[in-house]
Amino acid sequence: MSLDILLKPWTSISARFSVLSQYASQLLVRKVLLGFQLKVVRMTSRVSRTKAALSLSVAAVLSFASLTQAIPASGVRTQRDTDAIDNSTTPLTQSQIDSFTPYTWYAAAVGCNPNATLTWTCGPRCDANPDFQPVATGGDGIVTQFWFVGFDPKLNTVVVSHQATDPSKVIPVLTDLDFIPVPVDPSLFPGLPNDILVHMGFAGTQGRSAPGVLEAVETALTKFGTTHVTIVGASLGAAIALLDSVYLPLHLPNSTTFSTIVYGLPRVGNQAFADYVDAHATSLTHINNKKDPVPTLPPDFLGFRHPSGEVHIEEDGSWIACAGQENPSPLCEKGLVPSYFAGNNSDHEGPYGGVLLDACDA
Repeated sequence: MSLDILLKPWTSISARFSVLSQYASQLLVRKVLLGFQLKVVRMTSRVSRTKAALSLSVAAVLSFASLTQAIPASGVRTQRDTDAIDNSTTPLTQSQIDSFTPYTWYAAAVGCNPNATLTWTCGPRCDANPDFQPVATGGDGIVTQFWFVGFDPKLNTVVVSHQATDPSKVIPVLTDLDFIPVPVDPSLFPGLPNDILVHMGFAGTQGRSAPGVLEAVETALTKFGTTHVTIVGASLGAAIALLDSVYLPLHLPNSTTFSTIVYGLPRVGNQAFADYVDAHATSLTHINNKKDPVPTLPPDFLGFRHPSGEVHIEEDGSWIACAGQENPSPLCEKGLVPSYFAGNNSDHEGPYGGVLLDACDA
């Protein structure tokens, strides 16, 4: 969605009204959100501030859904309106499910202290991949999420991992909620189409870690003589990983191949972004657990859209590959959890193949 449409003389009155209405709705949601956050900051307990910020801000956004969805949008059509919806699904075999386990442990390990991941002494989360060779770590876990880069000789891949939201800290939670769609930074994403918009908070934290991650990946590729990079993350870390999956190929040799495996991925960008990911990502899998509500955020009525590549874990433990974007099958996230309020927060941390993506004490 862009205000450029308002400047074109042939734009219909209804289309102009739709664009202005959607922008006004976003700004009003933002105003309500900031008002709630101001109250949160005044609270005395840090943990209480964080939990209150999350619950109040999500409530502020989602309670506004009925109003924004009621705004007429005649004259503006999206790909969802015109494309045939693919609701096909395919069950994964046990060997396919097991193949994700090493990457799930990498997503679990990144939440540990960077000193522990740099020496690969973070307990069971590191022991699960004992041959991993760390190259670099970064982030402070507050303004910039923790990350690490290293090499897995068994998988013959460089691994990039990004930390999930730490619910005990306010800033990462507010990063999740800073959902206004903005253009990507052209210095980080040169040549991307102008209609691509992404979540402001996700873009900001990814941009802070991007130079260090790129330098570490270049070092690892040269040192270990591999050409493959795997990017992992959960929750906020999943969003950063998805942006990395677009960022890194723009700055590395064309011979480099990529896989992105993420867990509990929130929506990161608009339809143009999702389409770009589908067309350019070598391999993307975003795994959703049961009724995890986080993948429903930010709400799609704000223009956000998931790319293809969903795998959904069912209540009986089976894993289902969901074709296309936002598959409406009841076996997939969109069909099973149509809104945040239909979800179960306890499903967000897993387990994913027996691995919980919860806080790390190491």
